[in-house]
Amino acid sequence: MNINAKLSLVGAGPGDPELFTVKGINTLKKADVVLYDALVSPELLDYAPEEALKVFVGKRAGKHHYSQDEINELIIQYAFSHGHVVRLKGGDPFIFGRGHEEKTFVERYGIPCDIVPGISSATSLATLQQIPLTKRHITQSFWVTTATNSAGKLTRDIHYALESSATLVILMGMGKLNEITRIFESFGKADMPIAIINNGSLESERVAVGTIKNICEVVKEKGLGTPATIIIGEVVRLHPEFLDEIKITIRRTA
Repeated sequence: MNINAKLSLVGAGPGDPELFTVKGINTLKKADVVLYDALVSPELLDYAPEEALKVFVGKRAGKHHYSQDEINELIIQYAFSHGHVVRLKGGDPFIFGRGHEEKTFVERYGIPCDIVPGISSATSLATLQQIPLTKRHITQSFWVTTATNSAGKLTRDIHYALESSATLVILMGMGKLNEITRIFESFGKADMPIAIINNGSLESERVAVGTIKNICEVVKEKGLGTPATIIIGEVVRLHPEFLDEIKITIRRTA
């Protein structure tokens, strides 16, 4: 066993390399191996030593370069053979990132693990779009959920959130968008505002803003794909596009 064997779970943030943390940079500078995901900006790899091994292990929308079990095994192998492994994961490693699974796995082999939090798309992309997830007199809380459960079915948490006035943030939900909108319509919430942010924080970012009843058409017109973050709630009316529509309506009726 390499006496320097160690794992660092590092959150890479939502995509924009400028939203990476200083602690993340300092951790990468000490890496012997970097295992990085698909949503990680390639620019971040420049912080690792030139001689460090960089291995892509990304998973995107059902296209898996490595399974989770294979990634776990790679971490062990490289920790024993090389030393310090940095697992660079999009967003925050403990928010739908399976970071805790990797931590638990390596600790079975006596390998210590450090964790560096990252800025999650669950909150940051709304802020970048000027959507407050909480707002006095509108909502006092927000829910964050993935769209599907481990069986690939729509999670029941979305149904539970419907009974609340909380803002709902759905990650990895584009494949279930039609199903999600049908559920909201069945609850009489066809006019609920919704925003979808594709490639959030990147130069290729695209945004669709509308209501539950028309958002699928807007997404199709704008050609939005994955990865995307879905935000549903009255606070979405504070997005600049909604506010511009209100100003136009006021001018027309004045």
